[in-house]
Amino acid sequence: MIKPTLMPVFSLFTLCFSTQLSYSQLNLSKWQVGVNGGVFVYQGDLTPSALGSYRTLSPGFGLYVSRILSPSFILRTNFTRGSVKGADAAYASPWWRKERNFKFSSPVTEISELLVWNILRNNGNEEGYRFSPYVYGGAGVSILKVSRDYSGMNPTVFAENTEVMNGLAADMAKRPPRATLVVPLGAGVEYYLTPKISLTAETAFRYTFTDYLDGFSQSANPKRKDYYHSHTVGLVYKFGSKSQYDCPAVAVGY
Repeated sequence: MIKPTLMPVFSLFTLCFSTQLSYSQLNLSKWQVGVNGGVFVYQGDLTPSALGSYRTLSPGFGLYVSRILSPSFILRTNFTRGSVKGADAAYASPWWRKERNFKFSSPVTEISELLVWNILRNNGNEEGYRFSPYVYGGAGVSILKVSRDYSGMNPTVFAENTEVMNGLAADMAKRPPRATLVVPLGAGVEYYLTPKISLTAETAFRYTFTDYLDGFSQSANPKRKDYYHSHTVGLVYKFGSKSQYDCPAVAVGY
């Protein structure tokens, strides 16, 4: 039996311990920030692979600010900086790619607004899962500066191919876009290191509204638009305040 004189001390200890158990749910802010880095992959006319040109990967990084709307949904403002590039000569098959030898590169500055769905309803670690898978979609704009090059083309191979030669003349008469609307679609997983800090891994595809991301269209494949995607890993920090009782930290489930 607890002596009456010890009851206040016991009650305070119990309150502190209970507060610490729910620390991640009660004291975390609805705001969080994240940073990630990885690679950008070009998908378009200058690669035979439907999965994109993994032989011409380019680095990229991102920063974002998110607001938790509910245990299931987050609204995320995303800033991404990277580049995309492609080259026919990176592929030996089909044979004509090395002869056509088109290539391009472009920096990419992307600003987008995303709605993120946490599949396990664990945005604030309410369910206590270390791993939380999520998917997202949204809209944004990508600012470009396309540099295209056809100087390595073997003209004798395509001299009688009017589709390629006339298409190239049409492409060179058209200025590549300085910006394009994009629709990012992605999936990822978040791993909680602590209630405030977690690691992420993501894959994101960008649907674009241009066939001139690589600077070529009529001379390549005018029926197929150009896209790009990314693979990144990152770190998320969730803002929060100290317990009002200033209790000592107790590691629970971490």
